Amino acid sequence: MELSDIKRIGIIGAGAMGAQLAQLFAHVGKYPITISDISIELVNSGIKSIEGRLKKYFVDKGKMTAEEMSAVMGRIKGTTVIAEVAKNSDYVIEAAIENMDIKKRIFKELDDNAPTHTILASNTSALPITEMTNATRRPDKIIGTHFFNPVAVMKLVEVIKPPMVSEDTTKVTVDLMLKVGKEPVICKDISLGFLANRAHGAMVREATQMVWERVASPQDIDKSLKLGYNLPMGPLELFDFTGGWAIQAASEADRIKEVGDASGRMHPLVKIMIRAGYTGGLGKKGIYAFWDEVLSKW
Repeated sequence: MELSDIKRIGIIGAGAMGAQLAQLFAHVGKYPITISDISIELVNSGIKSIEGRLKKYFVDKGKMTAEEMSAVMGRIKGTTVIAEVAKNSDYVIEAAIENMDIKKRIFKELDDNAPTHTILASNTSALPITEMTNATRRPDKIIGTHFFNPVAVMKLVEVIKPPMVSEDTTKVTVDLMLKVGKEPVICKDISLGFLANRAHGAMVREATQMVWERVASPQDIDKSLKLGYNLPMGPLELFDFTGGWAIQAASEADRIKEVGDASGRMHPLVKIMIRAGYTGGLGKKGIYAFWDEVLSKW
């Protein structure tokens, strides 16, 4: 299979990442897109978010005409039927919730309905691609494509290779990422978190431990890392922004399963924060507020 054989792309999941992926491939790649979710309301919401971003960041800034935006939106079709996505796609990217059982069910349904040449990829940020492969009869065509948020801005895509994937699948995937302006980095499907998240997770854990020890405030720890290593955001600030503390709590069992109790278990500080409602995320307090309002006085 060659890059030129990919004529249509499917996206499973119309949430924040799925909608951004549909936008990327319809806009930059100019591919016809079929995007699905579990309800038509979620599908329509995802498509509406694409239209809003194109207008705000492209049309209103003179980077795109209204006619060009209309052409992009015309390439995107929504459905609630996974089989419809599968039948109409040469390459499918799953961007559903980070739950292995759900992902395996999706991959089985895709495998049952997609043409034999179709490549099936997952946008998971940490779950093992190899386990998803077991739900299909095409292990040579299953691969990971981990995009970073916001998709339009972040250049990196981790291309994750399970043991059974073919070199053709890997090459087509790398070529596809390059076509839409991304910088793919290939890694083996061995460790939880792949490359960037694994290394960044270690930084977050150490920064959290320093807050726990009262070495310095979260703000000053982040400041030292931003200025010392030229980071755009410190690790604690980033987790406050993305809601990473809640994500970390929800994935504790998976981390323990993969890397053992000592490395996988939540830090005591994170447990206390989560119990107190300091989860981070849009409009929610995180470790910065917890330090100022609770920990520094405790």
